[in-house]
Amino acid sequence: MGKLEGKIAVITGGASGIGEATVRLFVDEGARVVIADILDEAGNSLADSLGSRAVFQHADVTSERDVKTAVELAVSQFGGLDIMFNNAGAMVARGSILEVSAEAFDGALALLVRSVFLGMKHAGAILAKQGSGSILSTASIAGLLPGAGPHIYSTAKAAVIHLTKCVALELGESGVRVNCICPGGVPTQLVLDALGAGPEALEVIKETMTLTQPLARAGLPADVARAALWLCSEDASYVTGQAVAVDGGAATGIMWSKQALK
Repeated sequence: MGKLEGKIAVITGGASGIGEATVRLFVDEGARVVIADILDEAGNSLADSLGSRAVFQHADVTSERDVKTAVELAVSQFGGLDIMFNNAGAMVARGSILEVSAEAFDGALALLVRSVFLGMKHAGAILAKQGSGSILSTASIAGLLPGAGPHIYSTAKAAVIHLTKCVALELGESGVRVNCICPGGVPTQLVLDALGAGPEALEVIKETMTLTQPLARAGLPADVARAALWLCSEDASYVTGQAVAVDGGAATGIMWSKQALK
C-alpha cells in the first residue's frame, strides 16, 4: 500500500518541474490528483499518461475563481480533498530595487503569495470542516537567506513561510497540518526561462551548485517531491508550521572548506 493510498490532492503548477515530479510520485503512492496549471498541453498529456488517477484543470493561480474551481473539481471528480499543494510559481521581478516597477512587484506577489493564500483559503474550508488534511506550499531558501534570490522573489517567499506558520496555528486547531518546503538550487526549465538561458546552460548551473553547498550536486525535482510526500503523509502526522529546507545544506551556513576560522 502506498503512503497516500486513498488520498485526494490538488497540485498547482503540476504540469512541469517540481510539480510534475510530485504529481507522478503522489499517484505512484496511491493518491488521485488534480493537476492545476496554465500549461494546457503539458498538463493534459501528463494526466493522460497517468490514467484515471489524475485529471487536468486549467488554472491561473492568481485567479480566485480558478483556484476555487480546481479545489471543487477534486471533490466532484474524486469525492473529496485531503492535500493541497500550492506549488505554482516562477522567477519574477528581477533587478535592482531602484528599477523594479510597481506593476512587476504587484504581479510577483499575486503569483507567489496571493496564490498561496487562495489555496489555503479554499482548501482549508474543506479540510477544517472534515477535521483532517494537509496544506503544503513551495517557498524557497531565498525566503530564509537574504541574497539567495532577487529582492521581490525572496520577499514573497519569506511571506509564504510566515503565512504558513500563521495559518498552521489556526487550522491546527481543526486537525489540519500546514507546512512549506524551501527548495535550494533545482534547475528546471522555468529557471532557464527566467534566466533567458538555453538548455546548454543547464550543466553550467549544476556545476556552480556543486561548488557552493555541502552536498555537491544540484537538486532534482524528485528531491523536493519526496519531501512533499513525507510532509503530506501520515509519517509526518505530528509536523505542522514548519519550513523544511531541501537544499543540500546551501542555506545552513558557510561550507567548512571555505570557512576562514576552522
